Amino acid sequence: MAGIYIHIPFCKKACHYCDFHFSTSFQYKKEILQALQQEIKMQKDYLQGEVIETIYFGGGTPSVLEASEINALLDAVFTNFSVKADAEITLEANPDDLDQQKIFNLKQTLINRFSIGVQSFFEEDLIWMNRAHNHVEAFTSIKTAQNAGFNNITIDLIYGYPLLTNTKWQYNLEQFFLLQIPHLSAYSMTVEPQTALASFISKKKQPEMNDEQSAAQFEFLMDQAEKQGFQHYEISNFSLPGWHSRHNSNYWKGVKYLGIGPSAHSFNGETRQWNVANNHQYLTALQQNQIPFTLEVLSAQDSVNEYIMTSLRTKKGLNLDHANLFDNTASIAILKEARRFVSKNWLQQTNQLLTLTREGKLYADHIAAQLFV
Repeated sequence: MAGIYIHIPFCKKACHYCDFHFSTSFQYKKEILQALQQEIKMQKDYLQGEVIETIYFGGGTPSVLEASEINALLDAVFTNFSVKADAEITLEANPDDLDQQKIFNLKQTLINRFSIGVQSFFEEDLIWMNRAHNHVEAFTSIKTAQNAGFNNITIDLIYGYPLLTNTKWQYNLEQFFLLQIPHLSAYSMTVEPQTALASFISKKKQPEMNDEQSAAQFEFLMDQAEKQGFQHYEISNFSLPGWHSRHNSNYWKGVKYLGIGPSAHSFNGETRQWNVANNHQYLTALQQNQIPFTLEVLSAQDSVNEYIMTSLRTKKGLNLDHANLFDNTASIAILKEARRFVSKNWLQQTNQLLTLTREGKLYADHIAAQLFV
């Protein structure tokens, strides 16, 4: 089984914290969509005949597309790949796009899962982030989708930024639970280089993020999710039983996937490649029947370290026997570094399995980096 990711590089507005590739100009949208279909056709052999289990429209803001445009891209996928009958097909969406008519139109496509970028239910927070939607749309988009029969929904929420008091964070989580959504992706606000937020902070127009605030809100999130019966199956992801993201879970399992579009990444088990993050360069290359990508051949060490990074973030944890499949001495090196985290009670070892403890989840990236071979 494999997955396909399709990057839609358009947004109505630039969020102050976002460093993903996108353009706020829609001038060449039609041409880019044609190029995406062309790349799908050109890459039909990349996954070597593996059946497609998941399709994910990311971005950017895929919900700016019309239903007919989504159908054209899906037609290209189904024409060139074998797709599983019950494939999970996700559309990332902004609340301001999901009005009643848009939801009705999307029912005419094969989209069966929404990932809605709510981020916060507070108007002042959305303005601070420079989001395109307001707090009313944050609620109505979810309810409209549910009323139309879309039950497989996840939303994004962000914590750990100056405006978000603990009381407000509690309210955001309460609204999530009240809306009876089966999946949540929650991220600590990070300050990425070359973003508006980074510029504001460097010019002292905004305060820096507070690590203690972020940690406290993450711990509160874990507590509340557990009380509501949610499984914390990956550092940033929580779901009711049976509602985990199949597409993202495959990333963490090391399953092959094909990335389509400018800036999209692909992985075939032995190499990684990523397309140029420039709409004009991408479009020009595809019009000449070329795919503008950079290729990286993964060494045994690269593969082990990628496995450490992805597996340790998940509930299932890091299997030392599996790490040895990439390098038969990997487990020795990993265990040597892991002992001090076990003694701190940040890691738990059960036979050949290493998993993060509750406290260890606060330091997941640091621990993974220290375990790299």
